[in-house]
Amino acid sequence: MRRAGRPFLFITCHELKEMLGRTAWDERELLDGIEEVPADSLYYHTLSYFLRSKYLASPYPNDFATWAAIQVRDRVLGERLAVVDPFDYEDIESLRSELITIIDDHLASLPTIPRVVYGEPFHFMRSTIIEIPTGIEARSLREFRDGVQAVDLGAIFYHFFGVVRRKNSRHVDPIVWLEEELDLPDLAGRIRRMNPYVSSLDGFRTRLLAVLDHVLEEVGDA
Repeated sequence: MRRAGRPFLFITCHELKEMLGRTAWDERELLDGIEEVPADSLYYHTLSYFLRSKYLASPYPNDFATWAAIQVRDRVLGERLAVVDPFDYEDIESLRSELITIIDDHLASLPTIPRVVYGEPFHFMRSTIIEIPTGIEARSLREFRDGVQAVDLGAIFYHFFGVVRRKNSRHVDPIVWLEEELDLPDLAGRIRRMNPYVSSLDGFRTRLLAVLDHVLEEVGDA
């Protein structure tokens, strides 16, 4: 059984939410807010959306798309915003630019600005991610697989849904650990190509366990 010199330590996380005191009643106000709010707010309304939707994959997988489609009842904008994959962007500012471009282009095609009539305004928020050690560690692929199954979904979010990449912390990146400590570059590549955006946290874990089980069948308890 291949053993890592450095164990992988699973970390979970929780959000501390904060209201910014800014609301949008129409899509122009939404656009203005997206242009001006801190990056942490955009992170909250896009990537952190998955932390609040652990079990069900939404047709509108970010808060902006959900609000446009459900509260304003502008399905066209909701669907355009829904296809923006935050994992495609290297940083929040690139994501901000894309959101601004989509909404600005949409508003330019309309004679009037869509607004809330019977729904709720959009409340801009942000959150702080609190890291919490789980006490679960792995030194082999089998132990890593069992750890993935045992940890709560906050840990799946932390390690695979952008927190690690955002912090650029190699020591808590499971893909780097599999590649460097267990010498499994093919497995690391397969996981790197898995798109978190197409499923919930629970769905992603199910897909990840299937990949790990398949590799364990091929190579044994590496």
